[in-house]
Amino acid sequence: MSATSGSTVRVAGPVVVATGLDEARLYSLVRVGKRRLIGEVIRLDGEDAVIQVYEETSGLQTGSVVEDTGVPLQVELGPGLLGQVFDGIQRPLPPLAIKDGRPFGEPFIRRGVEIPALPRDRRWDFAPAVAVGDIVEPGALLGTVPETAILEHRILVPPRMRGTVTQVQAGEATIDQPVVWIDDQPVPMMRRWPVRERRPIARRLDPDQPLITGQRVIDTLFPVARGGTTTIPGGFGTGKTVQEQSLARWAAADVIVYIGCGERGNELTDVLKEFPELSDPRTGGPLMERTILIANTSNMPVAAREASIYTGMTIAEYYRDQGYDVLVLADSTSRWAEALREVSGRLEEMPGEEGFPAYLPSRLAEFYERAGAVRCLGGDREGSVTVVGAVSPPGADFSEPVTQYSMRLAGVFWALDTDLARRRHFPAIHWTRSFTLYDLGAWFGQHVAIDWERQRRWALELLQQEEQLQSVVQLMGADVLAPTERIVFLIGRMLREDFLQQSAFDVVDACCSLDKQYEMMRIIRLAHETTQRAVQEGAEPDLLMSLPVFADVARMRNWPPEEVAARARELETRLIEEVEAV
Repeated sequence: MSATSGSTVRVAGPVVVATGLDEARLYSLVRVGKRRLIGEVIRLDGEDAVIQVYEETSGLQTGSVVEDTGVPLQVELGPGLLGQVFDGIQRPLPPLAIKDGRPFGEPFIRRGVEIPALPRDRRWDFAPAVAVGDIVEPGALLGTVPETAILEHRILVPPRMRGTVTQVQAGEATIDQPVVWIDDQPVPMMRRWPVRERRPIARRLDPDQPLITGQRVIDTLFPVARGGTTTIPGGFGTGKTVQEQSLARWAAADVIVYIGCGERGNELTDVLKEFPELSDPRTGGPLMERTILIANTSNMPVAAREASIYTGMTIAEYYRDQGYDVLVLADSTSRWAEALREVSGRLEEMPGEEGFPAYLPSRLAEFYERAGAVRCLGGDREGSVTVVGAVSPPGADFSEPVTQYSMRLAGVFWALDTDLARRRHFPAIHWTRSFTLYDLGAWFGQHVAIDWERQRRWALELLQQEEQLQSVVQLMGADVLAPTERIVFLIGRMLREDFLQQSAFDVVDACCSLDKQYEMMRIIRLAHETTQRAVQEGAEPDLLMSLPVFADVARMRNWPPEEVAARARELETRLIEEVEAV
């Protein structure tokens, strides 16, 4: 038995203990048993190495051979990632279903299957951006490849390489063929990177620009910064999946990385069916041309579920380094935390709150901290990774550990409310339980309207007042409200139903521009101010709210984008005239 191999002495689910791996290091990749199951060293205990196996270990016996590869768990990075569907350790799922032109005929992935993540036979047209004699630094642009119709793949100098270009090979090549030589060292289009290691950057940028999503409740009330972090907790049926699809379609991101981590098989099947059918509003083509899906269902090996988060984040950082804005949708971090809990239990570690490992907060922090807007290595490129982590709290209980830790770590908290979902109010983001820590008022004031932040604060205050009045109305009826309070109650309902509600399936209303959001909010505030003055002069609130103009206020969401400014001016004039007439 060589120094790079050992044997198993214990098997407990996905956790295997091996001895004889004298040169093993933490997070080294190993192959276990005759089937060469993929595993990773997660603890060194004297002569024993504790391994978490990313595949089903049933049938594995003590004494099985364990081979140490000497490298950590890595992902393949290069042209061909976009449009792919991978499992948690970057095995491409569509090719796994076919062998020798025939389907496997099995509902699960065969154990021990070794298949490259990126196709080796496909040829890409490499257009060099350097010439012989150029001196290049880490991250410098070497050339481009048209990966899809809408996105060019930028081939960069590896982070730990610098020198003089000694040879350039333009034209078609496979991803493992050299296209540039630096100090006579060949540089192919594909490279590998450890999933648990952050990719280097030149420097971080301040989170002072919003990621525009086209969703009114998000962009207006609780915006997320470009390169920011968001957690979106919600119980079953609150619309997390539809919200994530809306973000994928309409958010101002160049690349979407969707991580289906431990979700039920039927839900993930729906995602895998629906995402390829979604059209990209930028081009009219399929959204999959700029999307990467990582699918890891709840019945797949639990250890691979834990790795899927790191796999997705490493791919996102790779496209960030090319100067793109990447949106990572992790659904859900609750299932990831459950995977950590199960592996921790197998390791017989001291449990923390609700059985989760004591290091759960630090693992969540490592995940969220890999987000950010950055200045990339090797040029003036700027890129970002924005993270949206969905949380599935049992029974919609936001006091459970994963939700609480995520709320402390993320910059934005979009709380999905079960009661709103039952009332068919979507997006079901509750305005009093949600918050944002990003100060983006200066950007909105400069690029949309100077009084944007003032309008936003007014909307939040009115919604809070309306929430308090609702409690009174439910107990004693609307008749006990004073006329001015009655106006607050009615305008608050208008703000909820005509502004915050938004249909993800309506052609016009699915995405709302910032200019349209501002005009809608301004008109509703004008309605509030004019009716308040009228009530103070003796007008009846119910008579005011029955005016024909308010029916047109409710239809503002259907305004075509090119007609927003003209219709807003017209509606403003009518609103003032009809209220003053009363």
